[in-house]
Amino acid sequence: MDIAATLPKVLNEIGDDTAIIDCKRITGGDINSAYYVKSAKRPYFVKVNENIPPLFFKSEAVGLELLQKTNVVKVPKVYYVMEEKSGAYGLLLLEWIEGEKTNQTSMWLGQAVAKLHQCYGQHFGLAHDNYIGRLPQANGLYENWIDYFVNCRLLPQIQLAEQQSKMPIVRRQKLDKLLVSLDRWLPKLCRPSLLHGDLWGGNWIVGDKGIPYLIDPSVFYGHYEFEIAFTELFGGFPPLFYDAYNEIQPLSPEYKERKELYQLYYLLVHLNLFGEAYGFSIDRILQKYVG
Repeated sequence: MDIAATLPKVLNEIGDDTAIIDCKRITGGDINSAYYVKSAKRPYFVKVNENIPPLFFKSEAVGLELLQKTNVVKVPKVYYVMEEKSGAYGLLLLEWIEGEKTNQTSMWLGQAVAKLHQCYGQHFGLAHDNYIGRLPQANGLYENWIDYFVNCRLLPQIQLAEQQSKMPIVRRQKLDKLLVSLDRWLPKLCRPSLLHGDLWGGNWIVGDKGIPYLIDPSVFYGHYEFEIAFTELFGGFPPLFYDAYNEIQPLSPEYKERKELYQLYYLLVHLNLFGEAYGFSIDRILQKYVG
């Protein structure tokens, strides 16, 4: 994609026919090329990819807009999505967000995520599929959280790992044993909370006056503790975040017992994306729960 030739057309589509003052590639992310673009009207953040699967950027845009409609979290405004039907290339034009952390940023982030988790749906899951990183993420609408967690989260990653020869027989046998006993640890009755879905330390940024913004969502409705478990897997969230979160949406006494089961999903994702370096953590969790 010729970004220099494409940008004026894209900006014109959204009513910005002013001159492009600056366009420079920036770092961040391992999937897309990213650009800072400034017209005479405003700055933009642009993602470009010439080898994406179908509806890749559209799924992200839908997720951002769903989060924005809650009015409880901040996300960058979606200005424009351009995507070839086959998914060969695409462009996503977003609001440029820039700012510096304040002493209150982490507290605000915890409060916002807690309020997001109090936005409830009628079913677990989502009416359409989306992506976790560059991997397809199946959805669907379920009445039961454990059924959704097994069928739409764990099983697809297990099957993908098998296809990529990343699933030794013993690991698969232990996973099969775990799948049929999850009701020992996971809640049978819970409400479907709206989740960001991929909330690690790199998927929130700071805007004006230290206000936190969520980016790169993989949204669905699920058990709120699933999201919090992932925030603890790789870090990036200070104690103040959890203190503020718990004041609004307290974690259950059973959270610590089930936390690693929720982290298992994201470890399987990382196994499929990056390889056996994550296998030890998966095997350790399986040993803990099923021996």
